[in-house]
Amino acid sequence: MSPVPNVDEYWAALQPHLQTFSADEQHVAITLYRELAKGQAVNDAQLSRALGTSITESRALRQRDSIKGLIQLDAFDRVIGFAGLAAVPMHHRFEVDSRVLSTWCAWDSLFIPEILGRRAQVASPDPASGDVVRLVVTPDRIELVEPKETVISFIQPGADAFATTAANVITKFCHFIFFFTSRSSGEHWTNRHPGTFLYPLDDAFTLAKRFNANNFGTELARQARNNPRKR
Repeated sequence: MSPVPNVDEYWAALQPHLQTFSADEQHVAITLYRELAKGQAVNDAQLSRALGTSITESRALRQRDSIKGLIQLDAFDRVIGFAGLAAVPMHHRFEVDSRVLSTWCAWDSLFIPEILGRRAQVASPDPASGDVVRLVVTPDRIELVEPKETVISFIQPGADAFATTAANVITKFCHFIFFFTSRSSGEHWTNRHPGTFLYPLDDAFTLAKRFNANNFGTELARQARNNPRKR
């Protein structure tokens, strides 16, 4: 069994594979997250209103490489998922303001509350035991976790894990990131999935904060100054 990297080592391996967002792309990304958090697929008209641009401009922004590769679309070309958040059912239930959403992986539920500026209630079945892990996550901390012994799996990122399409991200990264009700349950699963390992939730939350600062820090800071939100 390979040694488990500490948080700094894992971040150093992960960060080079992440998308790079310009300031206006950060604005589009966070707007997409917050529109999806209303619980419905997001069409071009809704996105253009939220961005304060024309539909033509919003479509062009949506086609930027950093944005397009993280979007899930339905049959009507509406956004149903973006960079970890989905308005359709998936394994990880994510409830915000009484709206039921999903996340692509367990770790998404730790960093998305800060992006939304909202508290989230999370329910996610342990893939080994079937028992449900429940959390309350705020923009600033993990407020509640049941059971307290919960851990999370991660995988060493491959060079192509975040490339090309949302489906690629889900298949090559997200499908290996789960909550487990105990370390023994998690080890039973990681032993059957080479390259995976377990972190305590505090380490995963530290990585979540780094992820947001790296990807969206400029826009989150700007919005916090201009539009303080209740948490």
